[in-house]
Amino acid sequence: MAQVNYVRNKVAFLETKTPIYASFLGITGLLVIWQIICELGWVSPMALPSPISIVAAGWEMAVSGDLLENVLTSLVRILVGFVIGVFFGIIVGLLLGFSKWFEAIITPVFFSIYPIPKIALLPLIVLWLGIGETPKITIIALGVFFPIVVNTYSGVKNVDPILIKAAVSFGASKFSVIRKAILPASLPMIFAGLKLAASTSLLLLVAAEMIASDKGVGSMILHYGNLMITSNLMAGVIVLSILGLLFNRGIQWLENKLLPWK
Repeated sequence: MAQVNYVRNKVAFLETKTPIYASFLGITGLLVIWQIICELGWVSPMALPSPISIVAAGWEMAVSGDLLENVLTSLVRILVGFVIGVFFGIIVGLLLGFSKWFEAIITPVFFSIYPIPKIALLPLIVLWLGIGETPKITIIALGVFFPIVVNTYSGVKNVDPILIKAAVSFGASKFSVIRKAILPASLPMIFAGLKLAASTSLLLLVAAEMIASDKGVGSMILHYGNLMITSNLMAGVIVLSILGLLFNRGIQWLENKLLPWK
């Protein structure tokens, strides 16, 4: 019996680890092929630098302090904009789902603005708010706000009515119903919106930094692109990829903590 349990645990462990190993092998294989192509001279180094040259460029930027300064600047902007967008998005989404009057008044306006690509509003926001931190944080917050509102609103509408009736029957106030019944039941949809908003916020961050900024990862990528220093440009792109991955994993970790049953 002990041997059977050991085998079962071993199989379960291997099944859990196999996707991780497969992903690692896939990425490693891609990097090796990429390096070989560059070493054989099939592609110009200016058009596609090798992985080793990109790592070397990234290390030089890190040692000089240029990379850290730009990354920290971008992190502050995206975190502040993300928190603002999430905060107001959840509030508006809850109000839309809970109040029929608010839903009737705001929904037509909201869904007429929602399809507009937020990046198209960036020049207008810069014109209104000037060149500084405010327009960058504002455009990120707007990009986060809309998907959070839609997902929160959908989550509230899909809450089991029995939960609400049970809370009301126990004498819960409207605020208690929202806090203890509606909001927890809506969390899976809200986290789905957070994951969508994370990629959108990164896109808007780069666009804002390229248009009106002298610091940040987006500005750094544009600078090296104008100078045709492709290895430094690619190092900046990889930094963005890592930031996006860390952002997504952070949200996933928070979801696992708040929604352990998933």
